[in-house]
Parts: sequence; C-alpha cells; structure tokens
Amino acid sequence: MQRWDRIEAFVEVVRLGTFSAAARHLKVSTSHTSRLVSQLENQLGVQLLYRTTRQIRLTDAGSLYVEHCRHLFDGLRDAEQMLNKLQAKPSGLLKLTAATTFGERYVAPLVNDFQCQHPELEVHMHFTNRAVELIDEGFDIAIRMGVLKDSSLIAKRLCERREYIVGSSDYFRQAPRPHTLSELSQHPCLLGSRSFWLFEVNGQRREVRLEGRWSGNSGPALLDAALKGLGLAQLPDYYVAPYLESGELIAVLEPFQHHDTAVWAVYPRHRHLSPKIRQLVDYLAAHIDTGLPKR
Repeated sequence: MQRWDRIEAFVEVVRLGTFSAAARHLKVSTSHTSRLVSQLENQLGVQLLYRTTRQIRLTDAGSLYVEHCRHLFDGLRDAEQMLNKLQAKPSGLLKLTAATTFGERYVAPLVNDFQCQHPELEVHMHFTNRAVELIDEGFDIAIRMGVLKDSSLIAKRLCERREYIVGSSDYFRQAPRPHTLSELSQHPCLLGSRSFWLFEVNGQRREVRLEGRWSGNSGPALLDAALKGLGLAQLPDYYVAPYLESGELIAVLEPFQHHDTAVWAVYPRHRHLSPKIRQLVDYLAAHIDTGLPKR
C-alpha cells in the first residue's frame, strides 16, 4: 500500500506540475507529498525529479517511470468506470426460475419486456414445480408462492395470492356445500403437488391432510378435474378467477381462507446487489399485479 501511495504522489506531481497542487488533489500536506516522492526515489534507488525553487523537471529515469505508471493508473480508472457502468444498468447473464404455469403466464412476459429495455442482459428462464436450490443450482432469482420457509435468502413480496376451495356447479347440484373443515372428509378431494390444504383458523395457520382418488402435479390438470365435477380442489386465484366469475366454479369455506400466500421474488443475500437483480425484482413488483385476473 505504501508503494501505491508513493507512486500516486509522484504521478500527480508530474501531472499537475507542483508539489502543492498535487497535495491539494490528494488532500494531504505538501510536505507529506514531497516525503512520499522521496521515499519512492529511495526505494527505487534512482532520482526521478530535479527540484528547484521555481519548478520540477523529470530525470531520464523519471520520464521512463512516469509513462509506465500512467498506464497503471489509467487502467485503474478504466476499471472503476467499467464497474460504475456495470452498477448503473442491468447486463450479463441472469438466471430465473419459477413455477411452470404461473411463470409461463405471468412472469415470462414481464421478463421479456424487461429484456427489451435492457438488450445487454442475457436471460435464462427455467420453469418447474420442483423446489429449486437457488444457490446450489446457480439461479439469481426464484419466483415462489405461498408461505416461505425460513432461510438466509432475501424475499420481496410481488403481489397477493389467494387460494380457494372450489367445486363445479354441476358437482354442487349433487353434493352439499361444506361449511366446516371436518366436512371435507365427506367429499372427494382432488390433490395437487402437496398432500394437505392450507387454512386459517382463529388467526392460526392450519394444514389439513387429505386423501383422494385423484392427484397430480399439474395445476391445469387439477383445474380441469374440478371443472368436470370430479370433486373439490384448492387452487390459487389466477387459475379459478374467471370460472368463479362465470359461475362454472363455486368457492366454499372462504371464512377459513389463508391470508398469507403471496407471490415472492427470492434471491441470495449479497453485500452489493447487482442492478440486474435489483431492477428486475422492482420491475416485477411494479407490473405483475396488473396482469393477474381479479376477483
């Protein structure tokens, strides 16, 4: 570190023409600047400057040395400018993962719009209903839904999400509507990728484990089964909103609806968050709700 301070002092003295001007630029005293240059000369074993009361002049060794040193500092300034440029706008590779249906319908179009605005950004999107290990698998951002597990990851809420217990109008012509959670055992329940349904009872989260004669890890397939009257299903609003509006599906047990099942952008904790992550997350938060069906 001492050598860099000495070299910087020498380069600034040559660039600005006097020790006092270099000292003001470096925000140190003139005597300290002079001492740094003398220490550099002693360290190198050569005289770099001729000093007079009126001016300074480079020796042959000083002329040779300052040219090489200028390149070093020019390179450092270029590196700093490139870092500042990198921090100013999204660029480079960004890897994002999301649940298949939600990602394809609502996340991908917004990410595509974002990339149109930032053509220097390279995007890889991966859609899966599998729980992806964000750090181990090299993803920058995951879009996750529901109640998050505790982790060291940062999570930003993008929008609200509600899950409904629904059955078709045809189904309820043949079966009574349940009014308590215990009545679910009297109905065929269509199960998705998890073996329980999530509710809220007296302000507390409650998981109700169920068994049914239909199960599948596809939201659209689960929706189709519910529409065809095969039983009751728990599905998020973006699946069922149009069918609730049309009356093809009927929601039940709404007093027990869980109220903390939002959509989240999740990303690793970084000391300096890159613009590509920060700006994309902000963009998703600002726009994703506008594309979702409302009920």
